[in-house]
Amino acid sequence: MKIMFLNKAPRNAAIYNVDKIEGLLNSYASPGTKVEVCFPDDFPGSRIEELIGDQNKLNGLDHMMDLPGLIRKIMWAADNGYDAVIQSNTFDPGVDGGRLVVGIPVLGPFRTTLHAAATLADRIGLSVPLASHVPYTWRLARSYGMDHMISDIRPVGIYGADLAERKDEILETAIGVAKGLVEETRAECVIPLGGAIIPYIVDPADIEAAIGVPVFNTKSVTIRFAETCVNLGLAHSPKTYPRADLKYEDFAAQAQGIGGG
Repeated sequence: MKIMFLNKAPRNAAIYNVDKIEGLLNSYASPGTKVEVCFPDDFPGSRIEELIGDQNKLNGLDHMMDLPGLIRKIMWAADNGYDAVIQSNTFDPGVDGGRLVVGIPVLGPFRTTLHAAATLADRIGLSVPLASHVPYTWRLARSYGMDHMISDIRPVGIYGADLAERKDEILETAIGVAKGLVEETRAECVIPLGGAIIPYIVDPADIEAAIGVPVFNTKSVTIRFAETCVNLGLAHSPKTYPRADLKYEDFAAQAQGIGGG
């Protein structure tokens, strides 16, 4: 089985060691599954992530800019032997659009992990990297029909290019946020969003050991669910995501002056 783990930004924007992360992701997979980190082609507007990230104002705008490139890469994956595509970013950009162009499973870590947590607990606490992520995450949860199960969404308040050097600080702060979700909002489990921090820098198991409730690893949950979908022949419903007959090349074509305005 071959799974594409699709980064949301082009290769030249990656701020992590790709080989190291690919090794970590494959450690979550079952024997016989290969997880490959891939990237969309560069596109106009791809620098938005860097610009708003430098201001600690990651608010979802960069995800909106990413969508055409991600959708095109998802179609490429289906044409080139991948059995499933997982969006690497824990806020699920491009997943709905990708489902409109391919029949293989296309999964997002947030929605997948949120539903896994809902099978094991009634109240779910979420942590996010920055305060600017909070309203965006609430909107996503409402769109999934799952906001009623979330006790609160709280920021860790740490982000940037020097995350690896701040592991101890991130762990201590993440434990404090998770404890607050459990003790103050009665969360019965915690989902940490922001994969560049958790699990890439801090292992969710270390947070779980400190707070005494399940802390979900969004990457491992989504990889194992992708394997389940492929093994059982499951994918998104064509009634929910009806597809037109399109080719990869169509996503580079320009308008021919047809259609209404």
